[in-house]
Amino acid sequence: MLESKGTVGSESGRSYWLCQLQAVAKPVLQALNERMLKARMPVECVEGCQEDRALYTHLEALGRLLCGIAPWLDNDRVPADEEELRRKYAELARGAIDAATDPNSVDYMNFSEGYQPIVDAAFLAQALLRAPNELWVKLDDRVRSNVVSALRATRTRKPHYNNWLLFGATIEAALHMAGESDWDPMRIDYALKQHAGWYAGDGAYGDGPEFHWDYYNSFVIIPMLVDVLRTVGNEYGDWSSMREGVMKHAIRYAAVQERFIAPDGSFPPIGRSLAYRSGAFQSLAQIALLDMLPEGLEPAAVRCALAAVIRRTLEAQGTFTTEGWLRIGLSGHQPGLGEAYISTGSLYLCAAVFLPLGLPPEHPFWSGADREWTSRLAWGGSPIPIDSAWKG
Repeated sequence: MLESKGTVGSESGRSYWLCQLQAVAKPVLQALNERMLKARMPVECVEGCQEDRALYTHLEALGRLLCGIAPWLDNDRVPADEEELRRKYAELARGAIDAATDPNSVDYMNFSEGYQPIVDAAFLAQALLRAPNELWVKLDDRVRSNVVSALRATRTRKPHYNNWLLFGATIEAALHMAGESDWDPMRIDYALKQHAGWYAGDGAYGDGPEFHWDYYNSFVIIPMLVDVLRTVGNEYGDWSSMREGVMKHAIRYAAVQERFIAPDGSFPPIGRSLAYRSGAFQSLAQIALLDMLPEGLEPAAVRCALAAVIRRTLEAQGTFTTEGWLRIGLSGHQPGLGEAYISTGSLYLCAAVFLPLGLPPEHPFWSGADREWTSRLAWGGSPIPIDSAWKG
């Protein structure tokens, strides 16, 4: 067990997570509520791409941020002091959605020009699926109508033949959740069937026909498969029959992800989009949120492991501008890690690590004493279970 002070996991508790959530979320949500996001948020990106990325970066920031904090916003099982904070941020989130989808707003966002909007409209849609009460039911009728119009606007774009198919599927699942009769099951069916064919084994999927060694199984593929099937899986028998397999894959992938977290909270810097930082562990965070962690993996150990990732990726010097905006990098400011499609708004996928805040404080994830995670046990000379591939 970790010592009470001075260790990597000693500040792993809920208050620490909430502090980090606010550091990431406040500048975006506050600016949108003041209709000042486009005026205030910088557009850091590869030189020469500023004009292009400015078309998309604001929707990226909103959709990615909300998809990560949505379960907390919808969590009404928190103590009074946290409840006040939660309600404040839920109200800010609704105001942000209004500012982003109102055609008369100076912060109205791009849902139809270029291909990128289908990506971040999908993250916004995923946020609605994860917080249906706070981010959908409590919206005014006017705002709900604007949101539906914005989601529908993405249908003019054809997604790429890879993980992008799940963006269309997630948008249609949100339209189904919203009660829209014209939701398109074909877009969902195609995405589900193609990904079933792209399953590579041992919990991982190809990003299209090829397997990529990166974190896109966690950034997009597994979390969206899980959320789509949890939302519309009962609509068709063949979709329903997929759920058990997808969840088994997700659980196995979570087990692998937990072992990726080194004793100091670092993780292998492989593949593209490393500037999404802690968002690389969305899949592990989602399985913790769903209370479906692999057998033998203690929730409190996962809390400590993810807290170590948060600390390494969000507390590094240079991570934020002096005004509080995220900067490109994995550990601090490393602009060379920004691919041509990366800009300031893209970076807010780091918020996906906060999904377990949707669990109540009494859940073992939060109430359990600090525990060593697998790599700390292994490299500290303690016994660990042997790992083996999941055949299925």
